[in-house]
Amino acid sequence: MLFETMFPPMPSEVILPLSGYQAWRGTLSLPGVVVFATLGSMAGNFLWYQIARSIGEERLHRFIDRHGRWLTMDWEEVERVQRLFDRHGSGIVFAARILPAVRTFVSIPAGIARMNLAKYLLWSSAGTALWSWALAAIGFGLGRRFGITAELIGPVTAGTVALLAIWYVWRQFTWDKRALRRADERCDKRP
Repeated sequence: MLFETMFPPMPSEVILPLSGYQAWRGTLSLPGVVVFATLGSMAGNFLWYQIARSIGEERLHRFIDRHGRWLTMDWEEVERVQRLFDRHGSGIVFAARILPAVRTFVSIPAGIARMNLAKYLLWSSAGTALWSWALAAIGFGLGRRFGITAELIGPVTAGTVALLAIWYVWRQFTWDKRALRRADERCDKRP
C-alpha cells in the first residue's frame, strides 16, 4: 500500500480486495489487512505531504508561473485552494481519501497549504482506513465469487480516470480564454 500511494498505477482496488479474499480464506486477518493497509498508505501520504510542504510557496509560485498551463492551474487558483483548505481542509482530505485517483494527490495541496499536521494525519487516516476497510470487506464478503470484485470496482475507477482526463483536456483547450478573462478582471479592479 505504501507503493500504491507513492506510485498510483498500482491500484488499491486490486490489492485490498485480494487481501480481503485472503482473509476470507483464513491466510490473513481482516482487521490486520485494514490496519496494515492504512499504515502503509499513510506512510506514503505523509511522504507526499512533507514533499509538498518542503517545496514552499515561493518555489511553487515560480513553478506555477512557468508550467501552470500543463498543470492547468495559475497562481490565483492556488490561492483559492489555499483558502479552501484553510476553511474545509479536514473534510477535503477525508473525502478525497475515498475517491479513486484523487487519494494520492490530495496530500500535495494539503502540504502546500501547510494544513495542520495533526488534523491532516487524523482525517487522512480516517478516510484511508474507511477506504481500506471497504475494499478489503468486498474481497472478504465475496469469498468464492471474488472475480466479481473487478466487475464492480473496475468501472468506477475507469470512470473516475476518464472524467479526470476529459477535465484535463477541457482545461487545456480553454486555458488562453481563462487567462485573458482573469487579466481583464485584474485591470477592471485597478483604480
